[in-house]
Amino acid sequence: MSTENEGKSEGTQVPPAPSAPPVPVESPSASPQAPAPDAGAPTTPLPAAPAQAPEAGQASAGAPEGHWPPPTAPQGAPAPVDGDWPPPTAPQAAPAPQGAPAADDWPNPAPTTPLYAGAGAGTHAYGTPGSVDVAAGGPGGVGGVGGPGGPGGPGGTVWGASYQQPAPKSGRGRGGLVAAILVAALVAGGLGGGLGYTLAKNDDDTGSTTVSASTNGGDVKRDPGTVAGVAAKALPSTVTIEAESSSGEGGTGTGFVFDTQGHIVTNNHVVADAVDGGKVTATFPDGKKYNAEVVGHAQGYDVAVIKLKNAPSDLKPLTLGDSDKVAVGDSTIAIGAPFGLSNTVTTGIISAKNRPVASSDGTSSAASYMSALQTDASINPGNSGGPLLDASGNVIGINSAIQSTGSGGLGGTTQSGSIGLGFAIPINQARYVAQQLIKTGEPVYAKIGASVSLADSTEGAKITETAEGGNSAVETGGPADQAGLKPGDVIVKLDDMVIDSGPTLIGEIWTHQPGDKVTITYERDGKSHTVDLTLGSRKGDS
Repeated sequence: MSTENEGKSEGTQVPPAPSAPPVPVESPSASPQAPAPDAGAPTTPLPAAPAQAPEAGQASAGAPEGHWPPPTAPQGAPAPVDGDWPPPTAPQAAPAPQGAPAADDWPNPAPTTPLYAGAGAGTHAYGTPGSVDVAAGGPGGVGGVGGPGGPGGPGGTVWGASYQQPAPKSGRGRGGLVAAILVAALVAGGLGGGLGYTLAKNDDDTGSTTVSASTNGGDVKRDPGTVAGVAAKALPSTVTIEAESSSGEGGTGTGFVFDTQGHIVTNNHVVADAVDGGKVTATFPDGKKYNAEVVGHAQGYDVAVIKLKNAPSDLKPLTLGDSDKVAVGDSTIAIGAPFGLSNTVTTGIISAKNRPVASSDGTSSAASYMSALQTDASINPGNSGGPLLDASGNVIGINSAIQSTGSGGLGGTTQSGSIGLGFAIPINQARYVAQQLIKTGEPVYAKIGASVSLADSTEGAKITETAEGGNSAVETGGPADQAGLKPGDVIVKLDDMVIDSGPTLIGEIWTHQPGDKVTITYERDGKSHTVDLTLGSRKGDS
């Protein structure tokens, strides 16, 4: 598979109100004096008065048992005049009936001074509005007898205040019943409104009654295995790399802290422009920026190491995982600077393993070969050199290449963005290469000592007839020569890995180290052969 390196552009409830006033339990003496009649009272006839009224407080001797209502007009009471209301009452109290009234008589004898009346109570007009407060249990409506606050308002009728009972109207008191119900309803409304007003006022003194969401969400704890947890731990150990050649050309990529001495691992194609007299800087997520130098680079592996100048003493290297134990479907987290957007975190899975990839940055004929980890985590130009992490935050690969559609990408670049096919160098291989670069400054490659065709093929890796420059395709005395391989042989397997092309063979060999023993299966003249050999080594990129 041929791909492009993706780094050049790296870039409280209200109590219920009473339904009626309390029922009187005793009939005390009548008031000695009734109020003067008002002018303009209606001319409603009164019941006939007895010939002689008893003294106040004594029962009438001649009243028939069970008669109700008792005569109420006092002796000598003036007849009502048209328009007078309430009708004039006698100075002396009406005689009390003899005996108790029958159970079915209505209305019951009304005491002249009920318990809930009081001396000196004034009369106030209904209609002083009460407070409407839905939160306090419902609309208070009219403020009730006595004005705002319901019963007990200043100067109003209150429980225990005196009350002058007017003479009942004709019709056996039905109008009085309606009036009593109305008063009860208004009192209930007054209680509701009064209590509502009071509660609302109290609330206004302390703050709004509106229940609002808390502005403090509390401490958010994230498990180490969550993406946020992994990112929070890994981000401080990643850097955005800017490399620039002596002529001003360059790009942006990513790297991660490899050790406490200030070594940063990245891709070769990220820093290649700055190798000869160029400039490299590394910026951490906290904004701290350091100059750096290239310690070593391996073009074939596409791995490079830079070192921070005046490196801080609190560097925290990322933990390296085991790429050989990675399984398809494992979660992945990529960190990088896609299109220059530093400290970007994307997620995905391992979508394939051992993917043969021959990549190029498009600036030279040189290519890199890898048996890559394939991921669908979003990787774009600028992610190059950044870590590919597993769900525990261990580095399992170095993001290096993406599958390109060949169309232009953002900002008119020659590369397209992510299409869900990204490739990373397995960390087991990258670790070995980085250690060699730190130690010697040069890469060391494993080899079999034979040249193979790089043409696209599905049949295997064919050993060419001659090598580049006309030399023999099989190196004399090399591993392949010692194993009996000849030009024209087609290598179809290396150990248990199927080989379908030259780049696949190279990428698979480079997953091993010099001195490793491998088993080669090849075909010659239609027949299959198997041979063991020990891998040799080659230093440098020449």
